[in-house]
Amino acid sequence: MFSSIMINTWIVATLVAAVAGFVGFFVVIRSSSFAAHTLPLGTFPGAALASLLGVNTLFGLIAFAGLGVIGISQLGRLGRHEVATALSLVMLLALGTLFLSMCKQYSQQVYALLFGEVLGVSTTEILPVAAIGSLSVAIAAVFFRPLLLCSISPELAEVQGVSSRRMELWFLTILALATALSLPVVGALLVFSLMVGPAAVARTLTDSPLRATLLSVVLSLVTVWTAIALSYLTNWPVGFFVGGLGAIFYGLDRVWRHINTQSRRRAVTCADRTGAC
Repeated sequence: MFSSIMINTWIVATLVAAVAGFVGFFVVIRSSSFAAHTLPLGTFPGAALASLLGVNTLFGLIAFAGLGVIGISQLGRLGRHEVATALSLVMLLALGTLFLSMCKQYSQQVYALLFGEVLGVSTTEILPVAAIGSLSVAIAAVFFRPLLLCSISPELAEVQGVSSRRMELWFLTILALATALSLPVVGALLVFSLMVGPAAVARTLTDSPLRATLLSVVLSLVTVWTAIALSYLTNWPVGFFVGGLGAIFYGLDRVWRHINTQSRRRAVTCADRTGAC
């Protein structure tokens, strides 16, 4: 599990998890889970085009992520945001269908991009992942306060001179970069679970944005590290364990909160009836 051939796996997975946890905080507070699901599905066909052109698939992912950002942001100005997101997904999947039909030896790569294939990562993939991840986190850190303000109260943000439309574009750009970064590791079908699951749990455990962000990163790292270990031992896809662990963590969190809520209610009832507990 910690042999030399697995070192690259642990490095890349750690980078991806840290970025996904950081960006996931904004996905949760902005209620943008649909966009976090749409961009991965809409960008993986870009890898098919990159394969046809004989270039690095990461460039294709980034290019299609950019198309997704443009589609969602531009169509969102003309109507409802979720409709614009859905239309962008349909457009990108249509192009993806065309590109995939032209590929004759792409089935294994498609499977890896859909379900994740982090085991056996090459050394040449570490630098691009680190660069894109650093760029994504840097942009999110620079716009942390205005993004947070627009997410919580768009009206107050406008009063303070922060453009909600501009922040939406920056958010989608950050999400697109994180998507292109995470896709080869956990797959298009489950990349959004790595962003949403840990961040959703962290958001319920603390009201502090900074602590919630850091906790989201920690939970994301624990999820990915555990998923890699289980995948290595069972030879099952990493994406399966990422999605499963995310659901388990969130379920345990909801159960714990329910128990605490019931305990507080009983304490209040006891105090009302007897004047003391």
